[in-house]
Amino acid sequence: MKKRTRTFIILLIVVLAVVLIATLLSDNGSNEITYSELIEKINAGEVSDIQISGDYLVKIRFKNSGIAEKYFPNKYDAFCYIPDRNAQQIYDAISSNEESPGGIGWTAPRISYDNPARRSMLFSLALPFISILLLGIVMYIIYRQSQGQNQQAMNFGKTKARVTQTVKVRFSDVAGAEEEKEELQEIVEFLKNPKKFLDIGARIPKGVLLVGPPGTGKTLFAKAVAGEANVPFFSISGSDFVEMFVGVGASRVRDLFDQAKHNMPCIVFIDEIDAVGRQRGTGLGGGHDEREQTLNQLLVQMDGFEKNDGIIVMAATNRADILDPALLRPGRFDRQIYVQVPDVRGREEIFKVHARNKPLASDVDFKTLARLTSGFTGADIENLLNEAAILTARDNRKVITMGDINEGINKVIAGPQKKSRVVSERDKRITAYHESGHAIVAKLLPNCDEVNEVSIIPRGMAAGYTITRPENDDNHVTRGKLMDEIAMMLAGRVAEEIVIKDITTGASNDIQRASSIARKMVTEWGMSPLGTIYLGNPEHEVFLGRDFNQQGMSPETAAKVDAEMKSILDECYETARKIISDHRELLDNMVKVLFAKETIFQHEVDMLLEGKSPEEIIRLSNEEEKKKSASKESAGPVPAATAKGDAQASIEQIKNIHEQLKEKIEQIEKKTPSENAVDKKTDASADESQESKDEAHSAEDDKKE
Repeated sequence: MKKRTRTFIILLIVVLAVVLIATLLSDNGSNEITYSELIEKINAGEVSDIQISGDYLVKIRFKNSGIAEKYFPNKYDAFCYIPDRNAQQIYDAISSNEESPGGIGWTAPRISYDNPARRSMLFSLALPFISILLLGIVMYIIYRQSQGQNQQAMNFGKTKARVTQTVKVRFSDVAGAEEEKEELQEIVEFLKNPKKFLDIGARIPKGVLLVGPPGTGKTLFAKAVAGEANVPFFSISGSDFVEMFVGVGASRVRDLFDQAKHNMPCIVFIDEIDAVGRQRGTGLGGGHDEREQTLNQLLVQMDGFEKNDGIIVMAATNRADILDPALLRPGRFDRQIYVQVPDVRGREEIFKVHARNKPLASDVDFKTLARLTSGFTGADIENLLNEAAILTARDNRKVITMGDINEGINKVIAGPQKKSRVVSERDKRITAYHESGHAIVAKLLPNCDEVNEVSIIPRGMAAGYTITRPENDDNHVTRGKLMDEIAMMLAGRVAEEIVIKDITTGASNDIQRASSIARKMVTEWGMSPLGTIYLGNPEHEVFLGRDFNQQGMSPETAAKVDAEMKSILDECYETARKIISDHRELLDNMVKVLFAKETIFQHEVDMLLEGKSPEEIIRLSNEEEKKKSASKESAGPVPAATAKGDAQASIEQIKNIHEQLKEKIEQIEKKTPSENAVDKKTDASADESQESKDEAHSAEDDKKE
């Protein structure tokens, strides 16, 4: 569409240019008069020259004209149109004036004719050239368009890979995965010095498959390998191979490896390879011819009839279970590296990497942030730091504080705060009791995580929230911890039932998460009287869809599963009910603090459990906020006048020291040599006496010992 528009604009410009040139050539800047006005001017003796041009045009030059006679008829004063070339009325007017008695002193105009044959000949000669020129321009434009379409058709089977000759990413830019770096370091060493491996008969892996959850840095690892080895980096998505026409994907695979051969050694990175590497002959509708041919060509290029020793294929996916077995065999993707979610130490290193170009306040503690962000990936950490920087810039501040980063964490988890939303007192009261129930049960049960923040400000889809943070990253979760977690999730509904004597829809998400955990405890983790039997969904049929993917269990077993789920939920519900009923006063106090502060943190929750009154907690919290605001104000820039005064005082102090040294030097120079010798002896005797005193003290100490 853009090419057609451009062609139309070019043609329009050419036509307008021709019209403009013709107009400029024909325009003489003269005035048009009527035929009768010409006759009147002839009778009045005002016309000096007349030329009849062509069949109908008459060019006129007046007697008082400013145009010289030699420039006529190229330039003329006026023109008019006549009915025919004979111009009989003009001759009749001239004859009548010459024959009339009053015609004395009247001068007849000179009449001339141009050669119409010569004019038509010039026009006939110019017209073909103009036509040929316009036709040539049109043909050239059409030719260019056809060439572009042919080239596009020929490039249909070309690869869409993006080539980067110099990658700036290094292993230092990737944190929290030291073991993964060690495995990939071998690839870097082979690309730098392949002879070292070939001399001892070692074969470097031809393909490296990076498997891990989204956001763990798989693509970043591939770039870091290319950057460390300083080799070209070909990057393409798995979906770029698959097209509507069969054979296009295979052609693009061949072209990709042809380009890679001309840049060996190099790295070919295929992101989301599961789009093209799925198992063949699967699915409800059978195979997919285009995808399967593309996969076949990829298998041949990686380890088939041709050898591509200098090309290392790296790929990333989070669904390694659906890839074709032929793709994962040794000789192709014969090394799989699992990129896990970083632990607490890895998150601390990731914070340091992503905070390099950000001005941080002195209160920012990476260890604390790493503990608060359990389960976060590298992409999540980069996102929350970016959110903190945006919040800082929005407040017109220059330094990112710990509070900004905490707000970024909450924003990533639950969404932005909605302080402007109008909330009725009834909804506010229900939310306060609901969140207080979560917080109290979480604090009093031994296996729950630490309560970090409780708020009744709407955030995202939630009317309020209670955030808990684990102390460490435990890979194994006990049954007791799961039961306490379910009790904490159901505590909000329990608080509503006890206080307002009714239940609301606010516990929908809590019930859903609690039911999911209870079902997994029964069907997958063997934590019920049904025993150690797996009743979950099978994972081998990954192409039928989850709705079709149900293991056939008997109705009796399904009823037992439902009964065990209900038993777990009822037990946890009663646990939460007992805790909240026994600590009703604590529940009311926390609600009072939430109504006053809207958001409370861990130390304020701890003060409530210690038995302090809501009024005292509110007072202490307000005092702490005043101290923080005062410290921020005192940390502002030093006024220019104060800085100038301090500099002036420093200069005066240096001058005084200089004067004192000068006076001391003058006193030494004024003394005689004998006085100087006496001073030296005095100093020496003083030193000897001091040494004797020290020896005496040391002897006494030895004696005491």
